[in-house]
This record gives sequence, C-alpha cells and structure tokens, in this order.
Amino acid sequence: MDNQKKTLLVISAHAADFVWRAGGAIALYAGRGYRVRILCLSFGERGESERLWKMPGMTLERVKQMRRDESEKAATILGAEIRFFDAGDYPLQLTNYLTEEMVTEFRSCQPEIVLTHSASDPYNMDHGDASEITLRTRVYAQAAGYPAEGKKLGAPPVFAFEPHQPEQCGFKPEVLLDITSVFERKRHAMEAMEAQEHLWEYYTDLARRRGVQAARNSGKTGIKYAEAYQRFYPQVADDLS
Repeated sequence: MDNQKKTLLVISAHAADFVWRAGGAIALYAGRGYRVRILCLSFGERGESERLWKMPGMTLERVKQMRRDESEKAATILGAEIRFFDAGDYPLQLTNYLTEEMVTEFRSCQPEIVLTHSASDPYNMDHGDASEITLRTRVYAQAAGYPAEGKKLGAPPVFAFEPHQPEQCGFKPEVLLDITSVFERKRHAMEAMEAQEHLWEYYTDLARRRGVQAARNSGKTGIKYAEAYQRFYPQVADDLS
C-alpha cells in the first residue's frame, strides 16, 4: 500500500452499504489516484441477507463468506481495498477492540476525506451506530493522549452518504457529487451484490434523479448521475464561491 497517496476512507456498517451509497465516489477518487480504503464493520449477515437465509441448509458462516466474496468483488471493481472487522450486526456494537482498531486505522491512513452513514436510520439502527462509531473514533484519533500508535489525526471532513429513506433519517442533500463518468463501474459493482439484487434498480434510479438535481443546481447539463452527501462539520473556506 502506498501511504504517500491521499486517502479516501469509507466506513460501511454492512457488506453492501458502501456500494449502493458511495460506489460512485469510491470509483471517482480511485480514478484520481487516491488510495481508497473501505472499513466494513460487519457482513450484514443477520439483517441484510434475507435472500441467502431462504436457501436450504444455510449457515451463519456461509452467509458471511458469501457476503465477503461479494464485497471483495465490488471493491475490486471500484478500485478500492477493503478490510472486514466481522463485528456482528443486529446489533452492531462498539467494543474495546473495534475502538482501538478504528483509531489505528484513522492514524495510519490519515484520510483526506471520510464517508460514512447518516446519524439516524430508524429502519436499520446499525447504520446510525456505524456513524457514531466513525465520529467517536475519529475524535479519539485526534487526541494526542489517546494510547494508539501513529501520528494523531488532523480534522478530515466527514460526509454522510444518502440513506435508503432519507426523509425518515433527517438527511438533507448538501453536496451532489457528479459520478456520470464512473456510473457504469458503480452499476457493475452493484451487480456483484447478488444477495440484494432487489436494490440494483432502486439505486440506479436514485443516481439518475440526483443527476437531474445536480444538473439543475449547477447548470452543467452533462451531469447524468450523482450521489448525495451531507456534512457533519462546517466547511471552512476563504470565500463563498
């Protein structure tokens, strides 16, 4: 791994979340030469693998392995590296081990940008928990006195990617990211997530709708597909253009 590259760090509660919600950003930044590292906290083995559990003789370990295989394939398509914590889902809990490893990841990667879940999701509490885990360990990584190896973290911006039902999650699109140039790669990665095939068209349609909004808000008629993000912290700038 080339630690001299700028890094985009993506924290995903489950095996497929990063694909639906941030696949375009991942492919876009990988194409710009960034190191893109995905931290997959769980496989979504209990709460997001309904189709697999309907197969005869299915076991927990088989579900995990199948979701892992899908995620690795998707990450490769998008040009990213991925780490699995296998922290469990339903519930996803912050343990001492996970805290220490997440802080170490922040300090090792020194990310320029962090992407994760929105703060609230009443349809899947793991998503909000993943958001809290991200923000909490980012703050720990900034503390000089925290007992972890590596240089303390600066203040990378953190963006929430769009939840499945944004209106119910308090999500307000503040950034519309043009992913037109990499959308076909995102679609290819989505199709690697065979356990959740029912979401392929949903997130294709969402990207198209956000693309229409991005074009209207920018006057850039060439935008066809976009992803929506919301900031956790204020943007600091020296002008308002």
